[in-house]
Amino acid sequence: MFEALQLMDATRLNFSDGGLFILNIAIAFIMFGVALEIKTGHFLELIKNPKPVILGVVSQFVLLPFITTSLVFLLWDNLTVGVAMGMILVAACPGGNVSNFISTLAKGNAALSVSLTAIATIAAIIMTPLNFYIWGSIYSTYGPHADNALLKELYIDPIAMFRIVLILLGVPILLGMLTNHFLPKLTERIKKPIWAFSVVFFVVMLVVLFTNNFEHFIKHIYWIFIIVLIHNGLALATGFSIASIFKQNTANRRTLAIETGIQNSALGLVLIFNPSIFPEHLPTGGMAIVAAWWGIWHIVAGLSLAFFWRYRSRKSAS
Repeated sequence: MFEALQLMDATRLNFSDGGLFILNIAIAFIMFGVALEIKTGHFLELIKNPKPVILGVVSQFVLLPFITTSLVFLLWDNLTVGVAMGMILVAACPGGNVSNFISTLAKGNAALSVSLTAIATIAAIIMTPLNFYIWGSIYSTYGPHADNALLKELYIDPIAMFRIVLILLGVPILLGMLTNHFLPKLTERIKKPIWAFSVVFFVVMLVVLFTNNFEHFIKHIYWIFIIVLIHNGLALATGFSIASIFKQNTANRRTLAIETGIQNSALGLVLIFNPSIFPEHLPTGGMAIVAAWWGIWHIVAGLSLAFFWRYRSRKSAS
């Protein structure tokens, strides 16, 4: 397994500057669509009923990165640096933009889901660079592969990452919130088409990425499938567990599970392919493949879990 993943780390994915530009546009468009749903009421919800929102933020930005890094150390003899750092980066990203739809489908708390997405997306401007710096530095310092080229040459600069995340998330979020506030009628007309288009756009980008690198994915998908399956399963379990420990109702438990298990891996991909953070000569193939497969698998896992919970709810009601 380790030897196969080493070959994946050294893989140079076929992804052009034009592809990176389109991916940047895609993530900005997705964030603009998310921001169209953000209203002052979501922050008032935090004041009125803070417990589930705080639990969700802690689950996503504290517990998930911690558990991910613990998993990386637990499996360190079987994980390469690229795969490990890819897992840490995905865990540092905010929730994905399909989480609200999946929470609703799962008979979760839709209002809580939207509130968590709003707060987590804004918090990610600071928390994503900070978490990747903290947990990536811990792995770089104490991990088993100190002589690896990626760790030797990679300097995790949280300020540089903050600037890029601010542009990718902060600007579209601000524009979306301003549109929502000053043009509410327009917002109501465009938010659903924009959401649908952004999801389709991102899926198409992933398909193109997979198509252009089909041979690389076929070689390594078996091991990556297992790793992402375990990682995503732990993420879903983390959200559900913290909600259960603090005696949240069924709808909130489902929502926290989904908000923690659906990650914005598109942001992770954009950061991985950005040469100002990860220079092009670094062996980041493993990071990119982990983030790309997360982008597909978390939707499959989230929808499967949502349909199961929906079935359970209908069965209980009948």
